[in-house]
Amino acid sequence: MILRSHNRYDYVPITQRPVYDWPNGARLAVYVGLNLEHFAFGEGLGAELAPGGPQPDVLNFAWRDWGNRVGAWRMLELLDRLGWPCSVLLNSAMYDYAPELLAAHRARGDEFVGHGRTNAERQGVLDEAGERALIEEATATIARHEGRSPAGWLGPWISESRVTPDLLQEAGYRYLLDWCMDDQPIWFRTRHGRILAVPYPQELNDIPMIVGRKLGGDDFADMIVDQFDEMLEQAEAQPLVMGIALHPYLVGQPHRLRHLRRALAHVAGRRERLWLTTAGAIAAHAAALPAATVPGG
Repeated sequence: MILRSHNRYDYVPITQRPVYDWPNGARLAVYVGLNLEHFAFGEGLGAELAPGGPQPDVLNFAWRDWGNRVGAWRMLELLDRLGWPCSVLLNSAMYDYAPELLAAHRARGDEFVGHGRTNAERQGVLDEAGERALIEEATATIARHEGRSPAGWLGPWISESRVTPDLLQEAGYRYLLDWCMDDQPIWFRTRHGRILAVPYPQELNDIPMIVGRKLGGDDFADMIVDQFDEMLEQAEAQPLVMGIALHPYLVGQPHRLRHLRRALAHVAGRRERLWLTTAGAIAAHAAALPAATVPGG
């Protein structure tokens, strides 16, 4: 039986790949993907704290909005205290809605990653022309405010069509975060070249764990600690990437933030063989390695 394939990358066991180091001899690269998202009021998609009622769904809209008004600022304080950079996964609508928040991340020198226009929509349901227009609009908005286009992309709701990697590569993107199939960067084939897939977590991600599986903040923090301790040991054999996906309206809540502080401090306190960095820096380092060092397509 021949199964349909995406044909983006080849299968290569992680135990049978070239060994390399991250900068300064580090073996484990850790980054925070901080999702800064804005949602339409009274229509479209959105994570739900409680079962959604008729629109306008004031309860769930206001819960998410708390993240931009309060939670995101508490997250900034935590990252500043730890001296930890982050990759801001950015809905371009945030420039109009919360410019002060983006200015604060800009002042830190954080990376801005394309994350669509708004998380009230998915790109994977659009036709090719519509998806191209969405990518172009979000990219142009970020470039206009930041002075350069983003290098990386995460689809709203991790939504892709069958041509998304092609469209991103053609739009000048150097990496994408939508695929969670590996612990190392992997080259993807596209119709006009290659694009890197940098690991983005679906386990170490507060939406699937806290909203989907109903874990408490203490359990999610324990996951971060256990993931880090185990991956730091595994990374002695080959370089690995550990991402932590966070949303301010979830982990910015005080009762969860207390536990997140503990977990991130644990990671930041183990500097040996560790690279606290951004997704973009990981992609740039991997892309600069000798040919065939990074597997994929």
